[in-house]
Amino acid sequence: MNHVAKRARAGSAAVLTWAGLLTVLAVLTGCTEGASFFGGDNRSPGEVIRIVPKDGAENVGARSRIEVTVPYGRLERVKVTRIENAEHEEVPGRIAEDGHSWAPKDGGRRLGLAAKYSVEAVAVDGDGSRSARNTTFTTLVPKDRFIGYFKPENRSTVGTGMIVSFNFNRPVRHRAAVEKAIRVTARPAVEVIGHWFGKDRLDFRPATYWKPGTEVTVDVGLRDVKGAPGVYGSQQKKVTFRVGRSQTSVVDARAHTMEVRSNGELVSTVPITAGAERTTTYNGKMVVSELHEVTRMDGRTVGFGGEYDIKDVPHAIRLTKSGTFLHGNYWESPDIFGSENTSHGCIGLRDVKGGSSDTPAGWFFERTLVGDVVEVINSPDTTVAPDNGLGGWNLAWGRWKAGSALR
Repeated sequence: MNHVAKRARAGSAAVLTWAGLLTVLAVLTGCTEGASFFGGDNRSPGEVIRIVPKDGAENVGARSRIEVTVPYGRLERVKVTRIENAEHEEVPGRIAEDGHSWAPKDGGRRLGLAAKYSVEAVAVDGDGSRSARNTTFTTLVPKDRFIGYFKPENRSTVGTGMIVSFNFNRPVRHRAAVEKAIRVTARPAVEVIGHWFGKDRLDFRPATYWKPGTEVTVDVGLRDVKGAPGVYGSQQKKVTFRVGRSQTSVVDARAHTMEVRSNGELVSTVPITAGAERTTTYNGKMVVSELHEVTRMDGRTVGFGGEYDIKDVPHAIRLTKSGTFLHGNYWESPDIFGSENTSHGCIGLRDVKGGSSDTPAGWFFERTLVGDVVEVINSPDTTVAPDNGLGGWNLAWGRWKAGSALR
């Protein structure tokens, strides 16, 4: 399988076979949801969720409206969040009495400029079956300004593998000036170095995983910093986050197991299913970047045609930008977990339809933080790229430091 196809299938993260399978969230490549109607009156009511602006839209104007609709069935839950400078603010709204639409309260308000929005929607049909959709879009940034969308969230508690990651909306030509204007410090003190991936992404990490209990401060002093000719920064913000307990998990694709360690002690060995022979799972260290109780995965968005379209994948944990997930799997026989690799690149744990905390997938989901590390070994695949999600731990410290514009 060529490199592009392999990245797509890793993104299609779902532990499944052709019969019906995959998991996870709608985003870039990978196990993502579809961005349009898949048509036909024979589809169950909950399957078609339409969200405006469309997934991945950029430069959305301040007067644009956010709309969520379903032509039949009903919306069960809609959450719209504005993300700016690592601050999350929920947009108030209401679902119509007939359940077919959601809109902001009081006629809505102007969208904030230079912001990122996320929309999470769950619909249900007459039989009680659920379908999920998750989208994001970004709003207009003035032409003479640049901003960095970054994570983690302000005042959050994260795992020991968290990497501070900035994605800039415009290419940065004066990288040293921009990197110098962002200070990442820790208490207790540890050296934190930036690393550039191309002209629009800057990540920060220490030499080894953070120690539990570390308090990290990200001081963003980009206001009026020249990022490119005629383009200046607009952000002046200080955010903090705390490193929680240590949890690292090692997935052995050959042995079909995942060993979960908390603060260095083995707490459980969980049976898993990884990527099948032609759609293997990446090796290497991957960092949890998103958690979704339920999401949709459609093979048509990642080059698999109609091989699968699962509208209610439970307990979905994103590991790469390209779409590798660790997620619950209710559609396979329980016998495959611990014995066979059947997925399109994801890591699957046994689950039940609708999800349950009493299953291996539910147990792991409830104990996972954004920033936890999941490492895959013994897969017949390459090591995940360091810029695929928060994969920077796959670079040796010397190579990481060499990617700084200040050295």
